[in-house]
Amino acid sequence: MRYTLKQIEVFLATAHCQNITRAANQLSMSQSAASESLKALESQFDIQLFDRIGKKLQLNSVGEVVQQEAEALLERASALENALRQKTQAGNLKVGATLSIGNYLAINIISAFRSQHPGANATLEVANTTRIADKVINYDLDIGLIEGEVAHRELDVRPWRDDELVVFCAPNHPLARKEKIYDKDLTSAQWVLRESGSGTRQAFDYAMHGLIPELNISLELQHTEAIKKAVEANMGLGCLSKITLVDAFGRGDLVPIEVPQRNFKRKFYFITHKNKYHSAEMTHWIDLCKQFV
Repeated sequence: MRYTLKQIEVFLATAHCQNITRAANQLSMSQSAASESLKALESQFDIQLFDRIGKKLQLNSVGEVVQQEAEALLERASALENALRQKTQAGNLKVGATLSIGNYLAINIISAFRSQHPGANATLEVANTTRIADKVINYDLDIGLIEGEVAHRELDVRPWRDDELVVFCAPNHPLARKEKIYDKDLTSAQWVLRESGSGTRQAFDYAMHGLIPELNISLELQHTEAIKKAVEANMGLGCLSKITLVDAFGRGDLVPIEVPQRNFKRKFYFITHKNKYHSAEMTHWIDLCKQFV
C-alpha cells in the first residue's frame, strides 16, 4: 500500500481546516511533519490535492473526490480498531435533527439510546433541514433526522415515519369559531411561519400551492416555541407539526383549524452520506427510531 492512514488523517484535517498549521495542531503534530506527510501523499501518486492561495489550502476537483473516499476509509478503519479492541469501548454517534424532531422526538430517543449503550458518546445537534443535510454531506454528522425532502447525489434518503402539519390559532381568533374555512380565509389572515430552508416551511409551501403569493406572512421565526407564543398572542395563524402542538392543544392555549381542502401530510426521513460506513451504533440508532413511530 502506497499511503498510510496518518497521511489520510493529515489530508482530511487539512481539507477541513484549510491550513496546514491548524491541521497539525488538531492532530498534535508539528507543522513540518504534517506538511511533509501531505507532500509525500501527493508525490507518491503524482497529484495535487489542493489549490494553494497564500496560506489557505483549498481542495481542488481531485481533492474533493479523494476526500469522499478518504472519509469512508477512516470510518472503516475506526470500526476495525473497535473490533480489534473487542468493543471494550462503545463508539461515537453524531446525530443531527431538525427542530420539530430534535425538540419533540429525538431527545427521548437519545435518552433511550444512552440507557441501552451507557458507554457510547452520543451527541445531538438541532438545526433546520438545510443545515443538517450540509453537515451530513461534510461528514460532520453520522446521521440526520429531517422533516423536509432533500435531493443530493451524496445523500442516501430513506423514509422514517409519517407526520402532519396543523394550522392553528389563538382561542379568541375569529377563525377559531368558524365552522368551515375557505381559501379566502387563509389569504385574508396574517401568518407566523418557520423560515425558508426548514422542512416545516417546505411542507407548508407545498400544501398551500397556488395561494403563496396571496398569503400575508407577517413574521418568520426559527423556533417552534416562539411561533406558538406569537400565535397565542394573536399575531396570526401558525402551521407546525402535530407533534409540537399536543400539549398546547391539551391546555387550550391554542386551537387547531381544520383545512380539509389542503393536504398537510408529509414524512420524516433518515439521511446518511452514501459513502458512510454504517457502524453498529448507527444501526442500533435507526432501529430505535423505528420503535418510536
